[in-house]
Amino acid sequence: MAVKLRLARSGAKKNPFYRIVATDTRNPRDGRFIERLGYYDPKRKSSAVSIKVNHERLDYWLSVGATPSERVAKIIRTAKKEAEATQ
Repeated sequence: MAVKLRLARSGAKKNPFYRIVATDTRNPRDGRFIERLGYYDPKRKSSAVSIKVNHERLDYWLSVGATPSERVAKIIRTAKKEAEATQ
């Protein structure tokens, strides 16, 4: 089983909201997932509230070989940068 970290879309029409999930690569985008790791809200103006990630679980999944999608990798970099800035 290959695990991938990717976005699962939810929210209303023209008002997207994404959950960052760990899922099997064979599952569809909005289908079954193993674990919810956070969320991303592109419509929010303040970036501190628009991205929330559970860093402990994210690090675990990356350590066991889960591969993030391009967009999730970018979101992770942004979230880590913001977390470092607040400390």
